[in-house]
Amino acid sequence: MATTNDLKNGLVLNLDGQLWTVVEFQHVKPGKGGAFVRTKLKNVLSGKVVDKTFNAGVKVDTANVDKRDMQYLYKDGADFVFMDTSSYEQLMVSEDVVGDAARFLLENQNAIVATHDGNPLYVELPASVVLEITYTEPGLQGDRSSAGNKPATLETGAEIQVPLFLETGTKVKVDTRDGSYLGRVND
Repeated sequence: MATTNDLKNGLVLNLDGQLWTVVEFQHVKPGKGGAFVRTKLKNVLSGKVVDKTFNAGVKVDTANVDKRDMQYLYKDGADFVFMDTSSYEQLMVSEDVVGDAARFLLENQNAIVATHDGNPLYVELPASVVLEITYTEPGLQGDRSSAGNKPATLETGAEIQVPLFLETGTKVKVDTRDGSYLGRVND
């Protein structure tokens, strides 16, 4: 059990038998009346997002979520196979659970896999990853970083926007949260 004062992003709550992750929270102290906490919660299994307001100081039931460092091994049909880096135990994670993270997931890459009672809940990638551009239109002489963007396909199959001067084969740093280009990486 925790109170609404302990809420933080990523905390998993058990509300009415369902698991919800705190996406956003805001403590509000209006001029009149008691303080409250406005939250945006995401259902761990369905991905549905709802807004819920709690009175300040109310007790909320937190779920025991086990977050482990795991290495992505390979894709087996609709499942992604991860291996616990300390026990070498393998875990099958369904495509639905991996979700958007699959766009930036390379074999042998480390990620955090959260489980509750042995069931995978979600996969958390590092904030940024380095991937190679496998295809993009060739740049033209005079293209500069401030001139604009063009689409580029990464080695994972994801498509992102990159500056015009980048070419196929260039390694780039990508933000895994929104798929934005963060910079070129020199080997």
